[in-house]
Amino acid sequence: MKVDQLNIQPLSRDKEQQLRFKLDQKAKPIRALGKMEDIALRVGLIQDTLSPKLVKPTMFTVASDHHVCDEGVSPCPTEMTSQQCLNFLEMGGGIGLFCKIYGFDLKVVDAGVDYDFKPHPRLIQAKVRKGSRNMLHEPAMTNEECLQAIENGREMIRQSANEGVNVVGFGEMGIGNTTPASALLSIFTNTDVKECVGPGSGLDSQGINHKAWVIEQAIKRHGVSDNPLENLARFGGLEIATICGGMLEAAAQKMVVITDGFITTSALLAASEICPTVLDYALFSHQSDEQGHIRMIKHMKGEPIVHLSFRLGEGTGAAICYPIVEGSVRMLNEMTTFEEAKVFNTATAQVASFDNQ
Repeated sequence: MKVDQLNIQPLSRDKEQQLRFKLDQKAKPIRALGKMEDIALRVGLIQDTLSPKLVKPTMFTVASDHHVCDEGVSPCPTEMTSQQCLNFLEMGGGIGLFCKIYGFDLKVVDAGVDYDFKPHPRLIQAKVRKGSRNMLHEPAMTNEECLQAIENGREMIRQSANEGVNVVGFGEMGIGNTTPASALLSIFTNTDVKECVGPGSGLDSQGINHKAWVIEQAIKRHGVSDNPLENLARFGGLEIATICGGMLEAAAQKMVVITDGFITTSALLAASEICPTVLDYALFSHQSDEQGHIRMIKHMKGEPIVHLSFRLGEGTGAAICYPIVEGSVRMLNEMTTFEEAKVFNTATAQVASFDNQ
């Protein structure tokens, strides 16, 4: 079981020294803008240019239902998935608002919602089936369904690339989806399930323990495969697999990929198990308050841009971090240099004096 014709190239480092020099010539102390300099460098490397540009930022909020909710792993009714999607289509909710504020084109992707949506300009129809199966009793997806979801994600990104998009954010909507995300974290990082499970949308301690039990029993029933795609099929969700495919294709298209919270990061974790090079193209927007999220980020050697105690999902963390990403790129391109500002550059003068000795 494998993803066909996947071609993700490692970042070229040919321009890294030039990019660092360009950053160091800005009218500021060296490294004074910290993470913004790191972001500017990464975007420059992704685009292999000294003057990167962010074009047509697009948010993909991918939705699916999960029949593992039959086991009481979420306090919320599953109908909320479709209801919130309808809200997002009209630019409502957190993600609708933040996309309006920060200039994202919002796409709502139906990967597996147990509802029949009418056509809408913002809706991408990518339904594989109405909800992933109850992993306690059977694999969440067949291998074929998982591959179809991944291919659906790749196709939506290919279409965006053809429209000139070069920066994408990913969000999700799916009642119960912290359960598959926790399962994938446990499996891919070899971490005890209890350390991977959190309250999700509001479970108490008893509910958290029950959710952990459901995952543990599912893992005992289905086992862990050496093939990451099979693990994704057994324990993931249709939206997670679709996002995974979208991230893989975005990296293949040399796009800047902005993750969101626990669920989308689990999709990146799965993608990195399939092709580790995908991480070269990813920016971790934020650290959520779901306890497993920081474990995921550390496992992939990432660093969140901000920590605002978010637990909403939808892509909201990616959206609110975009101005920092945009500001970083504009700083690289537009901030005055010491020479332009006619400010004496001590660091450059020291380098020059050393060269003359």
